[in-house]
Formats: sequence, structure tokens, C-alpha cells
Amino acid sequence: MTDLAPLLDRVSAAASCLIQGDARGYADLLPHAGDYTLMSPYGGAVDHGATLTDEAAAGIAEWFQGGEVETEIVAAHHSGDLAVVVLIEHQHGRIGGLNQDWSLRVTLAFRRVEGRWLLLHRHADALTHRIDHATLAALARGVTPGSGSDTEDPA
Repeated sequence: MTDLAPLLDRVSAAASCLIQGDARGYADLLPHAGDYTLMSPYGGAVDHGATLTDEAAAGIAEWFQGGEVETEIVAAHHSGDLAVVVLIEHQHGRIGGLNQDWSLRVTLAFRRVEGRWLLLHRHADALTHRIDHATLAALARGVTPGSGSDTEDPA
């Protein structure tokens, strides 16, 4: 892991930028590969590409209004010019107008190009607390558990 120590430091610093609403700082610390993919904690389709528009940066700044983050590196592996980092971002802050926990389980994949690590993939989810099968099944069906719309599929 010592070979990856500088990258792991940047991963932690980038997480701090993001909770402060600084998307540009995040992208500067973890430059994205052109074929970057994102599996957002909000679910849905996989995002492709590394474009951070002014509109997206402003949206992040509006949503993430400050807080703290401590990164827990669960595992870090690299072979040649590929690296994978598995971590938990233990976060708490002002997010979406609420003071709340925003901890995420995160997997990052990097590719080294000309000596520089580029972020190739990010997958994040908020399942830092164990959930039961019924809750997972409801989420898999696209319904919010307890919302009253969680009914069995008659098919």
C-alpha cells in the first residue's frame, strides 16, 4: 500500500473537497480518465464521460454546504498501471439543507497514464448500515420502503 500512499492521500483530500461543495477541487485532485464511469449513490443509469460542467459544479456546491469526512481505507490494490481502492467515506455535514450523516461505501478504479493516476470508475452507495432483505427487495423494485407504494408485483 505504500506505493499508493500519495494517491490515498489525494483520495482523502478529494472527499473533503466534495463535502465542502468544491467539485473543481475534487476533479483537480482526482483527474478523470476520458472513459470514466460513475455509479452514483442515487442509483439509476451509469454515467459515462469525465465532463464537469459549470452547471454540475454549481449544483454540487448548492447541495454540499460543508462538513467533515474521514476516509477509512478498507483495501487498496494495484498491479502495473491499474489500482483499485475500496473505502468508506464517513461523512457528516450540511447536505441538501439538512445536517446529516452522508457516509458512503466507495470503490474507485484508477489507471496510470504517463506516471499520473486517472480516476477510471467510482461506485458509491449509502449502505453503510446493514438493511434487511425486505428493504433491499423494495429498493430493487424501485420503491421507497414504508411509502405505501411498496406492494407485491402481481406478475
